[in-house]
Amino acid sequence: MNLKPYLLRFWNFWPPLLFSGIKIVKISPDFKYIKVRLKLRFWNANYVGTAFGGSIFAMTDAFYMVMLMKNLGPTYIVWDKAAEIRYVKPGKTDVLAEFVITDEEIENIKELLKEVDKMDWVKPVQVIDKEGQLIADVKRIIYIKKKTG
Repeated sequence: MNLKPYLLRFWNFWPPLLFSGIKIVKISPDFKYIKVRLKLRFWNANYVGTAFGGSIFAMTDAFYMVMLMKNLGPTYIVWDKAAEIRYVKPGKTDVLAEFVITDEEIENIKELLKEVDKMDWVKPVQVIDKEGQLIADVKRIIYIKKKTG
């Protein structure tokens, strides 16, 4: 059963994303690529009319965790552990973020977890505006562990 259409529909109507103006605009069939847009609206703008920082931060949440869960499979424990954000300039337009996992990254994670019990996987995300200008640098930290027994 292909869960992609259901996941996309669920995510786009999940209240934390929906009410923040966050929308998933593309998911690859293998869950190795996701593109997300934060549409600038009055309800997600700050006092000066630019994108609210919390909404920018929220648009990077959970995607790498789900992508890794889908690509590593049920024999791994995957959790969002931490994140850092550095705002570079105000978001005066809609903003976009792209999430990419390569086959090489997945294989490296599997190989490392043959040697260590658990790991933190660090992955950067760049949030850009419609003109391609950098709005925020985000660092997502994902906890991964091979299930035992």
